[in-house]
Amino acid sequence: MTGKGQTGMKRIYEPLAYSDRPIRDRYWSRFLPVPAPAYPVLQGEAETEFAVVGGGYTGLSAALTLAEAGAEVTLLDAATPGWGASGRNGGLVSVGSAKLADGQIVRKFGREDAQCFFDAERAAVDLVETYLEVHGIEADRHSKGYTYVAHRPDRVAEIRAYGESYQHRYGLDYEFVPKEEMAAHGLNSPDYHGAVHLPLGFALNPMKFVLGLTAAADKAGVTFHSQTPVVRITHDGAQHVLETPNGRLRARNLIFATNGYSSDDLPGAFAQRYLPVQSNILVTRPLSEEEIQDQGWWSEQMVCDSRTLLHYFRLLPDRRLMLGLRGSVKVSEHDIAATRRKARADFDRMFPKWRHVETEYFWSGLICMTRNLVPFAGAVPGMERTWAALGYHGSGVTMAPYAGKLIAEQALGRKRRYHPAFMQRPLRPFELGPLRRLSLPLAFAWYNMKDRF
Repeated sequence: MTGKGQTGMKRIYEPLAYSDRPIRDRYWSRFLPVPAPAYPVLQGEAETEFAVVGGGYTGLSAALTLAEAGAEVTLLDAATPGWGASGRNGGLVSVGSAKLADGQIVRKFGREDAQCFFDAERAAVDLVETYLEVHGIEADRHSKGYTYVAHRPDRVAEIRAYGESYQHRYGLDYEFVPKEEMAAHGLNSPDYHGAVHLPLGFALNPMKFVLGLTAAADKAGVTFHSQTPVVRITHDGAQHVLETPNGRLRARNLIFATNGYSSDDLPGAFAQRYLPVQSNILVTRPLSEEEIQDQGWWSEQMVCDSRTLLHYFRLLPDRRLMLGLRGSVKVSEHDIAATRRKARADFDRMFPKWRHVETEYFWSGLICMTRNLVPFAGAVPGMERTWAALGYHGSGVTMAPYAGKLIAEQALGRKRRYHPAFMQRPLRPFELGPLRRLSLPLAFAWYNMKDRF
C-alpha cells in the first residue's frame, strides 16, 4: 500500500453519544420490522466501483442514484442503515438547511447563487415526494406545508416578514393567523402569539422513509455491509483502500455521507470543519379526542417556533404529540435526564391542559453544523475521486437526500439539478478546532437569553 493513511475515529462527543443509549426509548423503533433488515459484516477482501460510507439519507440517496445509473456500489455503515440522525429526527420536510437568513445568503454569495440555493431547497422537498411516490414508500405523510409560530409578541412582525419573503422567494402564498384566531385553527397555546402557514413541505415518519430508501437501494443492486466501521483509509495506486475491523474494501470512487456522526480524521479534510449538535425529542402517549379538544390543539400541521433554540412539534397520526428541542451540550446519563426534564417542563408550559399526560418516549441524536453556515455537497479537497455531503443544520430529512443525489451525479459526471457554487466551497474550520464543542455552552446561554428577552 502507498499513500498517507488516515486512521479513525476522532469524534468530539462522549462515547455514549455513539452508542445505542440515546435511542433506547425512541418512538420510531416501533416501526422497525421484526426482524429488522440485517446486512452482513464485511469480511476479508472486496472490491467495488463506488464505496459509500454512511447509511443515512445522504448515503442511501447517493447509493441509489449510482446504482440506478448502472454503477457497482457498496455501502458501509458503522451500525445499520438509519441508525443515526435519519432514524431519529422529527420528520419535518421543509426548507431551511442553512443557518444564515435569506438576506444574508444574498449579501454573502450574490443574488444568482442565492436564488440557485432557494431553488435547490424547493427541489429537495420535491425529491422527497418523488422518492415516496416512485418507490411506493408509505411514510404516514401529513401536514399541508408547515406553520411558523411566534413565541413572543414582539416576534409576530418577524414571522409575518418571513412569510412575505417566503412568498417572494417561492411564488407561494402564505397565510397569517393572528393570536386571536389561532384557536380556530387548532393552534391554541398560551406560549404562542401568532402564526404563518407556509405551503411548501409536509411531515412524514422518518423511520419508514429510511427503511423505504434502504429497500429501494437494495433492490437497485447496492451491496450493504452493516456493523462495518471504516477505521483507516489508504491509497493503492488508483484505488482507495477502506480498512474495517474485519475486512478491506478497495474502491475507485469514494463518497462520505456521515454528517453529524463524522470523524475528524475520516477524511482528514473534515477535521475541525463540522460541529455536531444534539437534538432531542419527546413523545406522549396517545391523546383522547376529549383531551385534544380540551387543549384546543388539534391541528395536524408540523410546527416550528421562532426561538433560536427552536422547538418543533406536531400531532402524529396516532394522536401522540411529538416535541423536539435543541439545547443540550453533553451526552451522559445525567444530561439525558436533565434534558428530558427540560423538555417536559417546556411541554407543560406550552400545553397546560396536558400536564397529566404521560410522555412515554425520549431520545436524542446529532445534527450537523458547518462554520460556513450552509450545507456542503462537493468534492473533498485533497482526495481524488472523493465526494461528501454534510451540514444540513437540522433539516436533513429534506436536504440530505438531495445532497446525496448531487454528489452522486457529480461523481458520474452529470449535472441535472440546482447545485449552488457556495455549497461546493471547501469547509472553513471552527475557531477552537478540536475544542470547538467548548463554544456550545456559551452560545446556547446567549441564545436562551435572546429567546427569553
